[in-house]
Amino acid sequence: MTYSEENYLKTIYHLTSASEYAISTNAIAEKMETKASSVTDMLKKLSEKDLINYIKYQGVSLTTQGLLAAKMIVRKHRLWECFLVEKLDFSWDEVHDIAEQLEHIKSEKLINKLDDFLGNPTEDPHGDPIPDANGMIIKIEKRLLSELEKNQAGICVGVKDTSSDFLQYLDKQEIALGSQIQILEKESFDSSYLIRVGNKEIMISNKIASNIYVK
Repeated sequence: MTYSEENYLKTIYHLTSASEYAISTNAIAEKMETKASSVTDMLKKLSEKDLINYIKYQGVSLTTQGLLAAKMIVRKHRLWECFLVEKLDFSWDEVHDIAEQLEHIKSEKLINKLDDFLGNPTEDPHGDPIPDANGMIIKIEKRLLSELEKNQAGICVGVKDTSSDFLQYLDKQEIALGSQIQILEKESFDSSYLIRVGNKEIMISNKIASNIYVK
């Protein structure tokens, strides 16, 4: 596969993970910031390679072969993120763009050795699950912080938004994976939250609470 084909497969995989329905061409175009006509051309190529099921106007889904291929791309991306954070001391907001480049390395032997070197992690630095060499994923039960009620608490196990801006905001508030977060108040006026993280209390917006996963 070309880099572009791999990027499309990964995008379809992520969109599929967030929806139980077939993925529309427009959704792919929006996610990849490209024209719908360009998406259609690529979908035809992926369909010819038996990586996706594509019928015009009926949406897109991954074939068994396409799903495994997409998982292997995601596996490489998330393992490289672990390596950059754990071994090279990158912060969690710096690694995504670098891993986007490293995920296209073809050597399966290298990735499997990287996995063993890291101790076979099951989650990346953002709390996202890492597929194993067979595509199996260990999923953890989690929900959004915004779904908790007053006085409930949870441990931060991941983030929905992995943008640098959001991760840097969490760093400023000293919120990280493993942080215990308790809901102290939920404001009905603007849906903001007063939370306790460690020994400090802070106000966060509903947008922030809707992008933090807890268990």
